Amino acid sequence: MATQNLMESDSPSSSDDAGHKYHPACECATGKDCRLRDMLDTLCSVSECVQRQYHFINVLKTWTEAQRFCRENYTDLATVDNMNDMNELKKSVKDGGVQYIWIGLQRKDVDKWQWSSGEPALYLNWGSGQPDGRDECAMMRSGKWEDWPCSNNLTFICNSSNMNTGLIFVNQTKNWRDAQSYCRQNHTDLVSVRNQNENQQIQKFINDNHISNDVWIGLFRVRDPWQWSDQSNSSFRDWNTDEPNIIGKLKNCTVIGPNTLGKWHADSCNSQYPFVCHEDKLILINETLTWPEALRHCRQNYTDLVSVHSEEMQRRVMNVVKRASTEAVWLGLRHSCTVGLWFWVSGETVCYQNWAPGNGTGDEDCESGVRSGAVQSGEDQRWISRPEHHKLNFICRNDE
Repeated sequence: MATQNLMESDSPSSSDDAGHKYHPACECATGKDCRLRDMLDTLCSVSECVQRQYHFINVLKTWTEAQRFCRENYTDLATVDNMNDMNELKKSVKDGGVQYIWIGLQRKDVDKWQWSSGEPALYLNWGSGQPDGRDECAMMRSGKWEDWPCSNNLTFICNSSNMNTGLIFVNQTKNWRDAQSYCRQNHTDLVSVRNQNENQQIQKFINDNHISNDVWIGLFRVRDPWQWSDQSNSSFRDWNTDEPNIIGKLKNCTVIGPNTLGKWHADSCNSQYPFVCHEDKLILINETLTWPEALRHCRQNYTDLVSVHSEEMQRRVMNVVKRASTEAVWLGLRHSCTVGLWFWVSGETVCYQNWAPGNGTGDEDCESGVRSGAVQSGEDQRWISRPEHHKLNFICRNDE
């Protein structure tokens, strides 16, 4: 994240002779523009980033019975992250005469924090005793966050629409909603803080610009009464018109209906319907193995060690590593001392990157052994460089 403050002026991003723009975060080994990354992201969106395989079970069960069956035989009742997942789920349903089908969404009355940009809040940096549950918008004070009445007027920080500029401090006091509107109209959005490193950069930006007052950030509380059975952070919903109609809180589970093109309906959890389970394509292996041993295990039993080519895949990896028993988890990321580059063992160039500070971007110590890449299981779950002989949990990709 850049931390220049160019006030209201935007400078153009770098480009080559053909006018192709470079993304500062995309440092492809070829030294060329981001066409390779765009191609990888396109491939990811239609194939590799389908995280789950869906299994239609044409047996009548209540929602709780269906949940138990899925957890015993697969991963869980179906979770859906986007329309691509929804289309894959519908393809799994083989019996056209089925009326309703359970998926894994249940009413739980859950409060959660989310960024204005739409990203889930996977990293949080609350001050002591915060959030206290009374307010629904977040501000930053001395690097820590507090929940605050959204109607209060504060100065605020926007993410710039120019990738080279980074942050814009707006020295006007507005309530949170008006600050959000200002950032969206004039820049990109209220600032998101996705990890500890970004939090530190924003605090440095505040100090360097002598900002002494509290500032709004883009975090707000969503009162979402629905939660996925596998506890994932997916905020995707595809309700039918006038749904969810819970009717006195008696309809607390979710079905898809074929007569409404797969749109979702609330229904009584005690009703009996067929259901769809999902099986994760990202498999956390809780054994502790060296990197070469982990690679061999994945290739013998699944497809390969996982590659991470996009922010979407990184979020899915972050959901998986929370269950790890080691401080980091091996990825399919390998360093070549011969050419001085990192690469994925699946054969692709490392274009999307999410390194922790001090890792992956400088010269590697080749004398002490080959270096391999892992993702932290705690902290802000960024990538780190480790000697291949370290023993860690690992993530396999299962494409079958």
